[in-house]
Amino acid sequence: MRHKLGFTKLGRAVVRVRRLTVHLSKATMSTCPSSAANRDTTTAAILIIGDEILKGHTVDTNSAFLTRQLRKLGVSVQRVTVIPDIQEVIAKEVALLSSQYTHLITSGGIGPTHDDVTFESIAMAFQEELYPHPELTQLVEEFFGGLDKNNAAMKLAMVPRSAKLNYGTDPQTGQLHRYPLVSVRNVYIFPGIPSLMERAFNGLEHLFACSGTTFHTREVFVDADEADIAPVLTKLQASWSKRVALGSYPDWLSNYHRVRLVLDSDSQEEVDKARTQLVHELPKGSVVPLVTDPVSIATAEVYTLANSGTQLGEKVMSALKIIETALDQYSTEEVCVGFNGGKDCTALLHLYYAALKRRYSDSKDKVKALYIRIVSPFPEMERFLQDTIKRYDLELFSVEGSIRQALSEVQDRKPELRAVLMGTRRSDPYSHILTPMCPTDPGWPEYMRVNPLLDWTYHDIWSFLRTLYVPYCILYDKGYTSLGSMDNTCRNTSLQMVDARGVTRYKPAYLLENEEEERNSRA
Repeated sequence: MRHKLGFTKLGRAVVRVRRLTVHLSKATMSTCPSSAANRDTTTAAILIIGDEILKGHTVDTNSAFLTRQLRKLGVSVQRVTVIPDIQEVIAKEVALLSSQYTHLITSGGIGPTHDDVTFESIAMAFQEELYPHPELTQLVEEFFGGLDKNNAAMKLAMVPRSAKLNYGTDPQTGQLHRYPLVSVRNVYIFPGIPSLMERAFNGLEHLFACSGTTFHTREVFVDADEADIAPVLTKLQASWSKRVALGSYPDWLSNYHRVRLVLDSDSQEEVDKARTQLVHELPKGSVVPLVTDPVSIATAEVYTLANSGTQLGEKVMSALKIIETALDQYSTEEVCVGFNGGKDCTALLHLYYAALKRRYSDSKDKVKALYIRIVSPFPEMERFLQDTIKRYDLELFSVEGSIRQALSEVQDRKPELRAVLMGTRRSDPYSHILTPMCPTDPGWPEYMRVNPLLDWTYHDIWSFLRTLYVPYCILYDKGYTSLGSMDNTCRNTSLQMVDARGVTRYKPAYLLENEEEERNSRA
């Protein structure tokens, strides 16, 4: 009787598991989040099962999804554990965690192969036998066609004796899912494939929804080193005790903050009061606002700035008129924006995107962008480029070589293109005689060069980007003021400084005082 899990051979292991469970349960009752001190809180543990996770063959996204969704339902996730496909290890964890938390959610190890041992392991944890569940057997046979009892697929129907079948509901159609989720006691056994796991969970949220519990979160973004604000955080967390939890998370890739502080509580009043106190206690001027999605509001923000009556607003209005003139003369199929990840073309891309979405608000077409790839680009620039493609939904075509060679290749690959928006300023080499719209020189591939930023200064570019919280390449925050390749670009010595600890650092590019020193970054 293979379906009885070979209990004779595994009997000793079962005894060890149960003894360990009892021992650890007693030992942790005083500290467990689901103990008497927190009986009103619904808790959960997540057990990710799979050798492929531990070996780095597969990236675990299931735990992140589950923690987010459970928290929305008022469930406090207290533990996430990743373990291999070993029956005794799985059984030990299931026996331990199921006794400590309201819910135990497992993911992975369900299938027809030799390493799919989750059902067997859970049966072992609860000292139950496996048996062919009649309803699951019928479903497996319907799905795979007529099968004999020895077929590997029938393993999907072999579940612990006390297993319960939970049929989810599609939140979009309202129809029941065809295949159920198996649970044993308070253990919910999800598949490991992310799409299947997410579909199953979304259809069964009611199993975990916690009435009366809502978690409240507030965020504070700080432009200061974490070490400098640590004493404040320690003092405040001690004063709040367990009423409010405070998390501190450095962000090395943000242009506008260095630390994200997260406040959590099940009391809205407490978390709001804590946020007010935190902002008051932090160094003056260190708390910064954060625009999480400047692209979605680009049109409104850019045109508001253009009509602000400020000196920068006038520059923005002038640039927008040049872009709009180009769009009057050329269709969107005939226009692309030159983009290499630098500060000027980043500002230009944001302006062009705003104008484009204002004119064609319902269009789903991607923004066309031309990237002339250089030799030995900075990894940070390549990463920023990929982020920008996603952020603005770009159709980016990449070419290599000199500008003339690149335009020749573009002419062959994209014959419909007639105009290219360029982030050129008059302070750039060979640009003092350019006009806002001028054709390429004789002997070059024929294009209309559109130059909306000709009369902008270095400081105009930075004022525009930082006023609207537009993301830019992180290298500009590390002392670089003009970016080329790794072979010809260095930090600008004009930004070099020695901090209070005696460490040599570089100020960010937007703090460069003398614009004429901008290209000191280039060798």
